[in-house]
Amino acid sequence: MKRMILTGLLLVISACAFAQGVENQLVDAVSLYNNRSYSKSLALLQTLSKAAPDNDAIHYYMGLDEAMLGHAEAAIGHLRKAMELDPHNYWYKRRLANLYEASGEDEMVVEMYESILSEFPDKTEVSYDLLGLYLKQQKFEKALQALSDIEKVTGPGEQITRTRYDIYRQLGRGEEAIRTLEDFNDDFTSPSILSMMGDYYLGEDRDSLALSCYEEALRTQSDYVPALLGKSEVYRITRRYPEYFATMDAFIDNDNVPVEAKGMYVGNMVRSLDPTIINLHRNGFDGMVERLRQRHPADSTILGTAGGYYYATGRVDQAVDCFRKSADLYPESLAQTVSLIQLLGMAERWEEVRDRSIAAFDRFQELGFMDYLNMADYNLKDYDAIINNCRYLIVRSKDNPEVQKSSWSQIGDMYHLKGNTKEAYKAYEKALKIDPDYAPVLNNYAYYLSLEGKNLKKAYKMSKKTVEAEPDNATYLDTFAWILHLQGKDLEAKPFFKHAMLYGGKDSAVMLDHYAEVLYALGDYDLAKVYWNQAKAKNTDGEIPDLDERVAARLKAVGK
Repeated sequence: MKRMILTGLLLVISACAFAQGVENQLVDAVSLYNNRSYSKSLALLQTLSKAAPDNDAIHYYMGLDEAMLGHAEAAIGHLRKAMELDPHNYWYKRRLANLYEASGEDEMVVEMYESILSEFPDKTEVSYDLLGLYLKQQKFEKALQALSDIEKVTGPGEQITRTRYDIYRQLGRGEEAIRTLEDFNDDFTSPSILSMMGDYYLGEDRDSLALSCYEEALRTQSDYVPALLGKSEVYRITRRYPEYFATMDAFIDNDNVPVEAKGMYVGNMVRSLDPTIINLHRNGFDGMVERLRQRHPADSTILGTAGGYYYATGRVDQAVDCFRKSADLYPESLAQTVSLIQLLGMAERWEEVRDRSIAAFDRFQELGFMDYLNMADYNLKDYDAIINNCRYLIVRSKDNPEVQKSSWSQIGDMYHLKGNTKEAYKAYEKALKIDPDYAPVLNNYAYYLSLEGKNLKKAYKMSKKTVEAEPDNATYLDTFAWILHLQGKDLEAKPFFKHAMLYGGKDSAVMLDHYAEVLYALGDYDLAKVYWNQAKAKNTDGEIPDLDERVAARLKAVGK
């Protein structure tokens, strides 16, 4: 009898020791997990799970390890097992829900959250997560119920009110939406909710009611920005411009508004207005922009806003001054430098474009500034400078075929402008050696050959490549059709000219003249006269010097 009692006692002691050993090793596994040694932690837990298969904590941490190792399916399996072993553990359910969410299984997440809340209704963080899922899935009625459940725990709040309002608006239930705001406002004072009420009434063309809401919001918080902007919008819509400008002054003077936000808002607002309105109230808008500059004289966003305003209202000098100041204040800003050079180009201040582009290239080493430099030199008719610029780029960019062929192309164009066709064609050949299908060079080379009336077969082959590559390019179509005309193939040329007219050809005096010549050659004198008249209307800069005399002679010869 004593032997049996002793044996039983040994078994109890052995079981306790075993349990203590499992717990100690579990602590070690958790420590490995916390130290991000997930593989080692998982290996230890897998050994423990064989000895204690019904230990929920082991399965829970195995699930966490698998999740961190990227094994989502295995992680879900272990967490589900842990939850089966301890179905009332909040964290098991929450982590499992998180895994489902990470896997994009929204329906399973909803199911888990709903299960958690049925057992733990005071877990508002889960309620908010569930609300987010309902909104994501556009289950608006369930979202409204979730808001009510949250409100029972937390009481009324601005965020709950705003979300309920947004849901009602999504459902097209405007009266319930505004009632939500009004009910909250009856019990609490909130500039945010009052401003939302103002926005709603403004959208319903109830200007007076909107204004009263904004003013009440500002009595609560005098510098509340949404109310200031809402109030200014009421004044603008109702054309009460003195009050509008006064309200905008308060917005501009508000130190709580980020400077960038002020510049962006005023810039967007000015761009959206009818220029006639701006002209009618020029002093007010000028004052608003000047106030911005005075408040923030060294801010690049404000200077850009002011410069854009002055340019839009025809005051190029003032616009340039703003962009120049910004670029000089922030010499290391690539964006400010580019903006200034672009504006100088739009203002056709080519010497400044040239000087700024050279300085910018030296500072930033960006090849794009060489394009601006070439544009300036072209407009200054300094073709030799462009040739030198391009040769520099060729040497600098030996491993860049795009820059190489583009540079040789421009060199060819400049030599042609200088009247040196021999050097122009050499440059074109070098470009085509890099890329035999380079359309800009093929087109120009072919066109210049056609102007000389020689080697038309070569010109035809090159031009044919361009229209095959870009069949809707009016310039390429015109070149190809004109070569066909010079080859005496006017019937073949005509459809290419017709197609060119559909894709911008009617904007070019040269293309209109070419088409008219083909029509004339085909005996369609009346239609040729129509296109010649259009060509003369477009030839305001004298691009075709002999156009009027030549057309008069052509038409006189056929009695037109």
